[in-house]
Amino acid sequence: MSKYIYGIDFGTTNSALAILNTETNNLVKLFTIPSLLFFPDSINPKEPIVPTVGHEAISLYVQNRMRGRFMKSIKKVLPNKSFIDTRIGSKSYRAEDLVALILVHLKKIADEFVGENVKTAVIGRPVVFDENPEKDALAQERLSKAAQIAGFEEFYFQMEPIGAAFTYERQIENQQLVLVADFGGGTSDFSLMKLNPDAINQADRTADMLAQGGIYIGGDSFDSDIMWHKGTPHFGRGVKEEFTPGKPIDLPLSYFYSICSWEKMNFLDSLRMKLSIAKSYQYSGKDYRVKNLQTLIEQNLGYELFKQIEKVKINLTKSDNAIFEFNESEISINEPLSIQEFSKEIIEKNVDKIEQYLQEFLDKNQIKNNEVDVVFMTGGTSMVRPLNNIFIQRFGSEKIKSGDNFNSVAMGLAYSYRVLVEAETS
Repeated sequence: MSKYIYGIDFGTTNSALAILNTETNNLVKLFTIPSLLFFPDSINPKEPIVPTVGHEAISLYVQNRMRGRFMKSIKKVLPNKSFIDTRIGSKSYRAEDLVALILVHLKKIADEFVGENVKTAVIGRPVVFDENPEKDALAQERLSKAAQIAGFEEFYFQMEPIGAAFTYERQIENQQLVLVADFGGGTSDFSLMKLNPDAINQADRTADMLAQGGIYIGGDSFDSDIMWHKGTPHFGRGVKEEFTPGKPIDLPLSYFYSICSWEKMNFLDSLRMKLSIAKSYQYSGKDYRVKNLQTLIEQNLGYELFKQIEKVKINLTKSDNAIFEFNESEISINEPLSIQEFSKEIIEKNVDKIEQYLQEFLDKNQIKNNEVDVVFMTGGTSMVRPLNNIFIQRFGSEKIKSGDNFNSVAMGLAYSYRVLVEAETS
């Protein structure tokens, strides 16, 4: 039996794997990759398309001039009941097949590092994949199948914020009541735990895990907000089309809802939707903004566009002003964005929903703000200032702690292996 197990954080934006030596209970290596897949266009329809993963997917996508099938935010497909499969070349891929490609890649590089085929893992899951229990169960079932496809014979699921808590526990010197806030691309998850450095090697931590909760809003939601307010007017939102002379109507909002969501943007790349947009272009008087929409879809520029949106969001974590700039294939966007506009007009509704959920979470568990010793914030989205400010105002800046925003969860998932094994055998 191998002395190694893997802690795997399959994320909406990035995925990480931590290797734990179970004999010493120490981490020996971390790997992090973007949660991206790229299927190049097929030259020979009879030959299977070989997908690439992570950084290699980005490189090959750019080399192929954005031609092919580029997939991002795959985790958000897991609870989607309407997603049965997608055909790429001559092969159909289910949700679990797509996830398995990323898990296989992570497992391969980790197996090569330790020099053996490790078949045991602790896999993270958000507190809620979806607020609908049926969809949530479907997501975990699909993730289970993906783990099996990837070659894991023994695996456990752990809540991602609990994983982050186990990582933070190794940084403290005394017992603390900790609120873990894990902000990823798809969800915002919370866990309330009693942490104690003297307990890190204890197997049974059930009594210390006080509460978990989460809401289906994350960094992708903020990207969509930026796209809606600053991007969609450049692609026809607000433009009129005139099928009947003298009776102009707005272009279908479905166009713009779709381009605000990465996983929905591909839906516009169908013959029916392309014909619909072409008709809108004609009946809008060949408005250049509708032409921009056609170009965006036909030239598959979504990844490059959302990369610029992500850049704006990152710039606003440190600066009060940023510019959303995108210049590709005659599409020209140059939109200034201040932290005030970002906070008060663009993401305010989603931030308010997170704050409202947090209040309900604390009320439900009868916890007052002053009873929380520390707020441990993790996940890339935790750096968004309007979100961070909620916790500073509520708990005070001295209580806010953070760690490795991209690896804390994977590390803690590996550390929680003993807890999960004990829970299964007790």
